[in-house]
Amino acid sequence: MDYRFTPEDDAFRQELRDFVQRELPPDWEGGGRWPEEWNWELTRDMRRKMAQNGWLTMHWPQEYGGQDASPVRSAIYNEELAYMRAPGRDIFGVRMLGPTLMIHGSEEQKQAHLQPVARGEVQWCQGYSEPESGSDLASLSTRAVRDDDEYIINGAKIWTTLGHRADWIMLLARTDPDAPKHRGISFILVDMKTPGIQVRPIINMAGGHEFNQIIFDNVRVPVANVVGEENRGWYVAVTLLDFERSGIDYSAMGRRLLDEVKGYAAETNQNGQPMLQNPWVRNLLADRYIECEVARLMAYNVAWMQGEGLVPNKEASMSKVFGSETLQRVTIAGMEILGLYGALDRNDKFAPLRGRIQEHWMTSFSHKIAAGTSEVQRNIIASRGLGLPRG
Repeated sequence: MDYRFTPEDDAFRQELRDFVQRELPPDWEGGGRWPEEWNWELTRDMRRKMAQNGWLTMHWPQEYGGQDASPVRSAIYNEELAYMRAPGRDIFGVRMLGPTLMIHGSEEQKQAHLQPVARGEVQWCQGYSEPESGSDLASLSTRAVRDDDEYIINGAKIWTTLGHRADWIMLLARTDPDAPKHRGISFILVDMKTPGIQVRPIINMAGGHEFNQIIFDNVRVPVANVVGEENRGWYVAVTLLDFERSGIDYSAMGRRLLDEVKGYAAETNQNGQPMLQNPWVRNLLADRYIECEVARLMAYNVAWMQGEGLVPNKEASMSKVFGSETLQRVTIAGMEILGLYGALDRNDKFAPLRGRIQEHWMTSFSHKIAAGTSEVQRNIIASRGLGLPRG
């Protein structure tokens, strides 16, 4: 199959590249390098500028601040920014919350929350996982007890990315403890400035601070902040997960890493010749490039299906599991090519590529867990794609 983008899509891709190269400082190392605090203001500034250009939420309907752009055009946007490691994207507000509110939210909720996201003015985070509830999300224990026109929330969320930067959190809480496991759950929007919320940082094994534990101690939230029906938040939650799993980031990050490793191998001599001339290096890179291209096409297939009005449920899971595992295989290949030097961190003067491969290798384990583990994705593919019975 000869897959091509339209001339308009190619022109947009180039316009986006030119914008990013013009706006980023000369010493920019790329988003995701630790510590992340130093570039947060740049992240917010880039987000606002992209919103002003109409790119941040261009796939949204015009009535909510979008341009009705195709999902493929949106995928191009996400792919390019991921490859260039540019700051400014808003995964939680733009990709997850916004589309979910358009389906399940009240008109008041849409009016209150969608425009600030479209203008790049607000940061959201996601409160799903708990210390004792991860892949089995429906076993969550955070409680929301009704008190007239408010809920009183008690419990804890964990692995909350950007919780320390967030203005709002979208969370799941059990509102009917006597209901079956997948029922009695509500999807609630909570202002992070509400009294009783405590944010505890979690430093990951790459030395970075993205994750947090969020403690809720008698936090009062208006009942009007429930999205959809009370006790039926599970249906809202799985809608959001389909949007979360349909990203193209994995293949874009993988291709960027491969390009850098290839450049290193071309410039580094081993046994009197560039490493890139070694057959095992060339074969290893070629295999990973092929896998990245397959992951890329799977992600674009998800975008195409969305543009056709289809629901890519199993396809989104296929894209997620293959993409995340491909990215990890890319980092492993990079570590093999760099050899023992590849284990050095960015603070060591002998670290190749300033230790980026090592950082990405450690972070790659989380990609196979976030948004549903690889095992969860394979269960979805088996049951909804192949029609196999549940185990």
